[in-house]
Amino acid sequence: MFKVNSSLSKSNISRTIRFSEETYNSLFEIAEIEQVSFNSLVLQCCSYAINDYEKIDLLRKRKNKDRE
Repeated sequence: MFKVNSSLSKSNISRTIRFSEETYNSLFEIAEIEQVSFNSLVLQCCSYAINDYEKIDLLRKRKNKDRE
């Protein structure tokens, strides 16, 4: 189950993304309740989704192969 972590380090890559109004409002409300920044919450949600992605092993294999 996803839990918000308020002690993660700051991000260093800037990107612009668009949200539906409903998604934005939900994320904003959760960030306020959990007392974390909106950005931190979005990063944590993305990390959670990536880690639970059913093809994550394939992605990791490709990443390791590219490093060789």
